[in-house]
Amino acid sequence: MTAVTDIAKVGAPQGSGGVSQSIRDSLVVARRNLIRMTRIPEMVIFGLIQPIMFVVMFTYVFGGSMNIGGSTDSGVYTEFLMAGIFAQTVTFATAGAGAGIADDMHKGLIDRFRSLPMARGAVLTGRTLADLVQTALTVLVLAIVALLVGWRTHTSIGEVLGGFALLLLLGYAFTWIGALIGLSVRTPEAATSGGLIWLFPVTFVSNAFVDSSQMTPWLRHVADWNPFSATVQACRELFGNPGVVDSSAWPMQHPVWASLIWSVLIIVVFRTLAVRKYRDATA
Repeated sequence: MTAVTDIAKVGAPQGSGGVSQSIRDSLVVARRNLIRMTRIPEMVIFGLIQPIMFVVMFTYVFGGSMNIGGSTDSGVYTEFLMAGIFAQTVTFATAGAGAGIADDMHKGLIDRFRSLPMARGAVLTGRTLADLVQTALTVLVLAIVALLVGWRTHTSIGEVLGGFALLLLLGYAFTWIGALIGLSVRTPEAATSGGLIWLFPVTFVSNAFVDSSQMTPWLRHVADWNPFSATVQACRELFGNPGVVDSSAWPMQHPVWASLIWSVLIIVVFRTLAVRKYRDATA
């Protein structure tokens, strides 16, 4: 009995377990999703078209009619606008994340992953990391377009990079919301709709496109405490662009810290819920 037991112990594959296995498995899944993206380039192309259209339309259609800090100069509005467009772009990645996971569920791929000896959260973490890479590429292209239409930064390179880091952190946090939605619906179409319908009030009831001081008092209060608004205001501060200054709300007074706190809180809450949902999910 001892000999048989010893042979079984030697022959059975032993996983490293813990954090190292989770990281390794997550990177494998992320690589799989990145390879898939390169084979379907229209996914990236269509993801670039919408934010570019927003930049052009808001800059040239609304630029001369917006009052920012007492000025209606279109150049001032362009600098005010771009932090909001960047933030909107990274948060709209939520719909893609949800649709991708829902598609994997629909095809039974999630069940195959669940049958493998891998970390429980690796499938979702890998997917969100791959979406983060795609989002970073989109933001890079969008920044080039923004420079072409007149957007400029007025701070150090470190502060500018810090602003983009906050944007990507917010985008990563929102992809976990998308992951939970993707696991909770039956079809990719439903995940896309569910991932977008709540994003419009979040992004528009904010300081992204207009100065929140022009809103009614109760709506301004909602906008100033919106996690989306905190990141937008933080980016304007780090980019040296005009932003909301007439507000006593704590997130508007300390936007960088507020952005970090909101993003980390969203990741912790929705990653926990998504992983729990993943354990019970069936195709």
